[in-house]
Amino acid sequence: AMRAVNVARRSAVKARTQALNQLRGLLVSAPQTLREQLLNPKAAACVAACLELETEDDSVLLQTLKSTLRLLARRWQALTRELRELDAALDRLAQQAAPGLVTRFGVGAQTAATLLVTAGDNPERLRNDAAFAALCGVSPLEASSGKVIRHRLNRGGDRQANNALWTIAMVRMRSEPRTRAYVERRTQEGRSKKEIHRCLKRYIVRELYPLIIKDLQAASAVP
Repeated sequence: AMRAVNVARRSAVKARTQALNQLRGLLVSAPQTLREQLLNPKAAACVAACLELETEDDSVLLQTLKSTLRLLARRWQALTRELRELDAALDRLAQQAAPGLVTRFGVGAQTAATLLVTAGDNPERLRNDAAFAALCGVSPLEASSGKVIRHRLNRGGDRQANNALWTIAMVRMRSEPRTRAYVERRTQEGRSKKEIHRCLKRYIVRELYPLIIKDLQAASAVP
């Protein structure tokens, strides 16, 4: 169920972004007066202004341009409503299927659903947290050279699960005192931001793995 909602949500996000980009692209090349009236860095404000456009007493070019902008604005608005419905459905499903996972700091309905779907699709890759880390592309890869001992980012694995872990790490780096203290300590040790982020994602997998297994077992027990 969460996989189905995730598929619909990804396509809606992509379509909404495309509609906004097309709208802004038309405004960039529009006449200056219209551009100054409508172009706004905030998407909602830009869309609202385009929805209020009127085409009376305009040239054919301006009438066509304004009607096209209104259509794109309505499309963006409809996709926004659709995303709210999908997010609400995903939140309900995550509360049912991942009650333990969503209680962790930085783990929302979307990231929990992504991790559960990845784990559920690959039961043979759930031997331990190290195997799951490799599946998500956050296992450290040896990159030592000479006297320098280091590891690098793993570019493989499930990229959606990797992105979910990246999101959790970013939220914790901004807001969680424990993670902020860890980042400060590792920075003083000379670690780069990428290296710190890589380590954080691996630690997050170690923390969340038992919760993912528990939630999957509970879900499989439901008739």
